[in-house]
Amino acid sequence: MRPGPGGCCCRRPLRANGCVANGEVRNGYVRSSAAAAGQIHHVTQNGGLYKRPFNEAFEETPMLVAVLTYVGYGVLTLFGYLRDFLRHLRIEKCHRATEREEQKDFVSLYQDFENFYTRNLYMRIRDNWNRPICSVPGARVDIMERQSHDYNWSFKYTGNIIKGVINMGSYNYLGFARNTGACQEAAARVLEQYGVGVCSTRQEIGNLDKHEELEKLVASFLGVEAAMTYGMGFATNSMNIPALVGKGCLILSDELNHASLVLGARLSGATIRIFKHNNMQSLEKLLKDAIVYGQPRTRRPWKKILILVEGIYSMEGSIVRLPEVIALKKKYKAYLYLDEAHSIGALGPTGRGVVDYFGLDPEDVDVMMGTFTKSFGASGGYIGGKKELIDYLRTHSHSAVYATSLSPPVVEQIVTSMKCIMGQDGTTLGKECIQQLAENTRYFRRRLKEMGFIIYGNEDSPVVPLMLYMPAKIGAFGREMLKRNIGVVVVGFPATPIIESRARFCLSAAHTREILDTALKEIDEVGDLLQLKYSRHRLVPLLDRPFDETTYEETED
Repeated sequence: MRPGPGGCCCRRPLRANGCVANGEVRNGYVRSSAAAAGQIHHVTQNGGLYKRPFNEAFEETPMLVAVLTYVGYGVLTLFGYLRDFLRHLRIEKCHRATEREEQKDFVSLYQDFENFYTRNLYMRIRDNWNRPICSVPGARVDIMERQSHDYNWSFKYTGNIIKGVINMGSYNYLGFARNTGACQEAAARVLEQYGVGVCSTRQEIGNLDKHEELEKLVASFLGVEAAMTYGMGFATNSMNIPALVGKGCLILSDELNHASLVLGARLSGATIRIFKHNNMQSLEKLLKDAIVYGQPRTRRPWKKILILVEGIYSMEGSIVRLPEVIALKKKYKAYLYLDEAHSIGALGPTGRGVVDYFGLDPEDVDVMMGTFTKSFGASGGYIGGKKELIDYLRTHSHSAVYATSLSPPVVEQIVTSMKCIMGQDGTTLGKECIQQLAENTRYFRRRLKEMGFIIYGNEDSPVVPLMLYMPAKIGAFGREMLKRNIGVVVVGFPATPIIESRARFCLSAAHTREILDTALKEIDEVGDLLQLKYSRHRLVPLLDRPFDETTYEETED
């Protein structure tokens, strides 16, 4: 079963003054003395560190669903091995779950169980991924229709276009991924002046005035001394972490950190220790042990201790407990690396990310990382912090020394969208987009909970995981939604724990209430069709309170 959002530390809800409140926590909700009146409150842990409510819910997987999910994977695995054995004896005539004849002359791409899993489980639902779109990834997209006649080993395009599919999967949080408007016009002008490619690194002859303008703007936007930009968001993490830490250093990484953070940590050569997701007790224990025991064998003090966290965790929809992380970082004299790939632009009253969301000082975060691939509708990433840090990275980061500079039209897309968010374009469009995203997020999450789905994450997170659990329902949900002209992202093992397959919705400011209502109606129908409404605590808003408050009435089936 899944623990609460902060593990054990979340099992003791705190009042704003830090005193322990009376009540029992069950399935991520606090059952207090008001429960007699049918009220359920989200877990909120303040302890004097939080300036706003912090509401997250991770309802436990129902026991029957967990058992049936394991049984489902077990049956698929058992029959897969049985059919492989019968094929070997030439009894089984169906060869769909085997490699194609033209592939057998090559060295095997997969080995052992990975090969088995790919052939017998992944191939069954492979059609749910890599669907090619042929339009701007806005609120609606056009998808190229394709068919497979060989058990999803290959696809052929029919020539038809599925038009106007509601896009619930792109990270277009603020709606800047457009082919019209100020961003497009500015990018077109720069394209005409500078061309597409720079054909050099920043250290050679690829440092344009546009790059300098962008870095000054990013530093101003983040509220830091200096910033540096990179051409790829993934490489911003994987190539910069090795430049910051090395042998003799310690990395404390959240167990659900993105693959780019994991790769960067491994490439650094530093010792890596994992703490439970968003669990401050687990993090503090590792910090204490690091201070007390030092390095293994020699017991010398660690050269550096670096904490790696994300702003919004893209598979869970949870938000980092940044005030508590900063408090621990200061207490134990560690460094903090914050990945704001999903949170920059999407959180905070001014769109400045999770630091802005909690009302914290940017100087308390040593390394502020983020990407331009989501809220800004562009590509690339950045690192922000003190000038000494940025000057060091300019000469020591592989991503800075060897990578080609950002394309000028892409730079202009970022500059224009960022100025819009900051209000420097003379309009209120940026502020309106931030507010619209927040409203869409709360509305969509609340409606899904009222329908009876199990939803993970923070109530303010635009990443909304809807739990599917069973392997057969991963493919079925994606196909049924596409039949209803809605494009969604479905995720299963090994990207998630084996019993926690899910659909992941990403909200956008470009989504109108009409679009969301249409999507919700279809999700409701598919949920009934596939029996996905697992929640044992149907949450319906109390009649005497506005919808945006965190008090609910509980109805049990």
